[in-house]
Amino acid sequence: MKKILIASLIMLLTSFSAVGCGNTASEEKENNSPEVQENKIIQIKGSDTMVYLSQALAEEFMKRNPGAQLAVKGGGSGIGITALIDGTADIANSSRKMKEEEKAEAETKGINPVEYVIALDGLAIIAHPDNPVEGLTLAQIKDIYTGKIKNWKELGGKDQPIRLISREANSGTYAYFREFVLKDEEYGSNAEFLATSKIIAETVAQDSTAIGYVGEAYARDKVKKIKIAKEPGQQYLDPTEENIIKGLYPISRPLQVYTAGEATGVIKDFVDFMLSADGQQIVREIGYTTINK
Repeated sequence: MKKILIASLIMLLTSFSAVGCGNTASEEKENNSPEVQENKIIQIKGSDTMVYLSQALAEEFMKRNPGAQLAVKGGGSGIGITALIDGTADIANSSRKMKEEEKAEAETKGINPVEYVIALDGLAIIAHPDNPVEGLTLAQIKDIYTGKIKNWKELGGKDQPIRLISREANSGTYAYFREFVLKDEEYGSNAEFLATSKIIAETVAQDSTAIGYVGEAYARDKVKKIKIAKEPGQQYLDPTEENIIKGLYPISRPLQVYTAGEATGVIKDFVDFMLSADGQQIVREIGYTTINK
């Protein structure tokens, strides 16, 4: 009787083992359930201008939602958009609008990118604190960056050659600056292209001859913000929140995120948080302008 009982138990255990190793339809359904999908790491990639902001938003969101996992990486707006199209990012941070060719490429892969504007940014023109130049017009900035103006004395400054600092070509900030300030003209041959806004700010802070452009959150105490006038004779303005919201500061832009289709699940929850009053408070604390009028 004992042998019969042991044999029955072995057969029962073998049966359970077979079910556990099999790839059944019910198991596949369980693995693809909303609960399991919610626990995956949400990949956020793109704009270096937005990386500190995105990290701060993600950290606070994860504190409030302990089961959520978000990973933020920079690399540039173009990198983020490409990752979204390739399916290696769930959210693309971008300091520029998606290009028509990027939208077309996404469409060929069955992706319909959806845009959410989460902040506004006044692009700051920065120089060393010892630089005596207080204001520049858009035309003067264009002439500096296209190589027509090469010495600070042409702008009322010291007799020093201008060290021209720019972002790299994969940056949304680079693309925005070239389109709206340089009017799609080429950068001067003496331009230096640096990887991040942080490196640009650090470089300008250490060199009295340098000029650079960064998102307003990177224009801190160690550099000087040069005021900008749209036209000669007009008022020179700083990238303050009021000037940006009113559309007075001449080099301002939206900061946006893109998702592959309408956001759902944890991704939607994070987008909603970024747009909420608490999320917008973080936008302000980091140094950008909120979308709330």
